[in-house]
Amino acid sequence: MRDYNERRRDQDDQGRNPQPRGPVINMIFGGTTAAGSSRNIRKAYTREVMHITGEAPKRTKTGVSMEFNHFDLEGVKFPHDDPLVITPIKGNISVKRVLVGNRALLDILLYDTNIRMGYTDLQLTPYDMPIYGFKGIKCPIKGKIKLPLMMGQEPRQARQMCNFVVLKARSTYHAIMGRTGIHAFMEVPSSYHSIIKFPTRNGIGEERGDQKKARNYYVVSLRADGAGRKLPMKTWTSVRMIRNEESHQGI
Repeated sequence: MRDYNERRRDQDDQGRNPQPRGPVINMIFGGTTAAGSSRNIRKAYTREVMHITGEAPKRTKTGVSMEFNHFDLEGVKFPHDDPLVITPIKGNISVKRVLVGNRALLDILLYDTNIRMGYTDLQLTPYDMPIYGFKGIKCPIKGKIKLPLMMGQEPRQARQMCNFVVLKARSTYHAIMGRTGIHAFMEVPSSYHSIIKFPTRNGIGEERGDQKKARNYYVVSLRADGAGRKLPMKTWTSVRMIRNEESHQGI
């Protein structure tokens, strides 16, 4: 009887933890996690997930569920595998070509975009954690800047202060919204529906992606002169300040 129970437990364990059948490719990320930059704190942060206790923060108890349905697919062209690209408001400026990358840890802002938004190097704070690309090449970091980020439309609009790591690199996108920003808004993004949903005091807010632009940007990035190529300057629209009851356009 004991042998039978032991074999049964072994089978259950194998069912819960299936073994990979081939090589495992792990992702490599850089940057600071929610724990901070200290090595000991990061280790404790890693161990912490093994002992999940307590309740969620009170502010996450919205009482409203977020779901996606066929109504969210209105205007989306199929078949598609397009990324989710949005136009949120950073500071008081609408910034186009923001890629929502829930596989990225950090919120990234391109250095050229930072300059066009009117910020200078004097407004950047030091950031000493390295970030590496797929080829193991260290990305040139100019610093970090804290900006208010606004999503959605009134009355279902949300605003959070987000820390953006400023990179001096070539990219089709002006910025990348990573898990740090996604979690700050408690967002649920869906590239399939080309939309982000998030809780607000007045219900569920939405920030819809632009599928046409997302596809155009992707095609541009794959042109013969190299992925990550910047779009020509003529494709940058003007930057103007956002005022009450005033239409806006961004970079």
